Amino acid sequence: MNSDIIQIMITMVVYMLAVIGIGLAFAKKANKSSEDYFLGGRTLGPWVTAMSAEASDMSGWLLMGLPGVAYWCGIADAAWTAIGLAVGTYINWLITSRRLRRYSVKAGNAITLPEFFSNRFHEKGKVIMTISALFILIFFTVYAASCLVTCGKLFSTLFGFDYVPMMIVGAVFVLVYTIIGGFLAESASDFMQAVVMVVALVVVVITGTIAAGGIDQVIENGRNIPGFLEFFGMATPVTDADGVQQVVNNVPQFGEAGSYGVLNVISTLAWGLGYFGMPQVLLRFMAIRSEKELTRSRRIATVWVVISLGVSVFIGVIGRSLYPTALLTSSASENIFIELSTNLLPPIIAGLVMAGILAATISSSDSYLLIAASAFSKNIYQGLLKKRATDKQVLNMSRITLLAITLIAIIIALDENSVIFNIVSFAWAGFGATFGPLMLFSLFWKRTNRAGAIAGMIGGGVMVFVWNLLVRPLGGIWDIYELLPAFLFSSLLIVVVSLLTPAPSEEMQKEFDDVRAGV
Repeated sequence: MNSDIIQIMITMVVYMLAVIGIGLAFAKKANKSSEDYFLGGRTLGPWVTAMSAEASDMSGWLLMGLPGVAYWCGIADAAWTAIGLAVGTYINWLITSRRLRRYSVKAGNAITLPEFFSNRFHEKGKVIMTISALFILIFFTVYAASCLVTCGKLFSTLFGFDYVPMMIVGAVFVLVYTIIGGFLAESASDFMQAVVMVVALVVVVITGTIAAGGIDQVIENGRNIPGFLEFFGMATPVTDADGVQQVVNNVPQFGEAGSYGVLNVISTLAWGLGYFGMPQVLLRFMAIRSEKELTRSRRIATVWVVISLGVSVFIGVIGRSLYPTALLTSSASENIFIELSTNLLPPIIAGLVMAGILAATISSSDSYLLIAASAFSKNIYQGLLKKRATDKQVLNMSRITLLAITLIAIIIALDENSVIFNIVSFAWAGFGATFGPLMLFSLFWKRTNRAGAIAGMIGGGVMVFVWNLLVRPLGGIWDIYELLPAFLFSSLLIVVVSLLTPAPSEEMQKEFDDVRAGV
């Protein structure tokens, strides 16, 4: 291990110690009660709310997955995904945040998403709570696995160690940190990590552009690759049977440009629909100290997202210009951010930039683990299995759940060739289709009832699996991102089943009217 790598490692260790320090600083307050541990006592300010929501949402795929897609096949897939996410971010903050903050308090002061849905429909049997908690456990375990893949790739690429041990080291660190601090520590560190992430992106894109000879040179290089810079076309790397891109005379080989039609665009823009069902974002809406501060949070979040996504896509383009033959598989292409950072920046600065990847991973995985643990300990353990469980017992059960989820995520992440972007896209679709339509109908359609809510959740969640595993592989017009058909199917079920079954009680309808009127 040379001196440059040692300096990078030291910088990253110092960063990790700072993150642990935040966890320890908030540990005392976090353990006062389950509300403090899971929702921070609804005390978040507008800046922390906005930045922590986006940092926990974007995860390591912002710095590795998205640039990797742009590096491998050009800007179309990455850019349309980024546009969908940016639009979805703004609309979600605009129409969902204020009413959810108000409704979550009105609905029995709910502190988890399953609890909100259950209280919203005044259910006694806790069926909605159980179903939503189970879906959260399933999809967040997959999400956490994507974060562990990021850790493994980062550490193994940087330090030359084997992937699996490095992935496990990352998992242990995130687990310990999440157990110590809870939601407040997570949100406070996410604010810091959001700053680190955007600074890292900007530093790398500026340095890379200069090293490549300027923007004109980067664009000229992209134009020489068929379909690479087209919004309605895609570059098609020529690969062998193992998926390795062919290189002739030190030039990577590409076939004719592939088509990227209207159906592809609509499918990719559908990423934006996922925001309406993302627990890690929706919880920030519930946790802000005042709904009056949500306007400022919306502006902060939108600016951060637009800058981060735009820069992330361009990093992939710059990487293909500077290092055209360095990364020859779809999985390896997700290391382009690391390649640029370690080759172009001084070791200490590179260490800080690498900490940006670690920041993104930590900010997401701690959110995923904490929300999944709360779903089980608060909604299933206390809500169903042991209704008289004390706050201390709930907190202890949450920590046991954290350990179990981490172990399962480690197993999922054992494959070194996993593509982070693909793992995230599946989990994103799962949450978007399971909770997105239900959240919107719960907040804005008074006629929505319990039966419709149950049908919509189950239908949306199951359709994600059906479309991804059975329908999408058929190709052609069926090759649509599973979030879109599953979201539409869930919405249809909510409407049809709600209309075919008895209307909500007068008490429930009055509660809805009070929330709408701001009472």
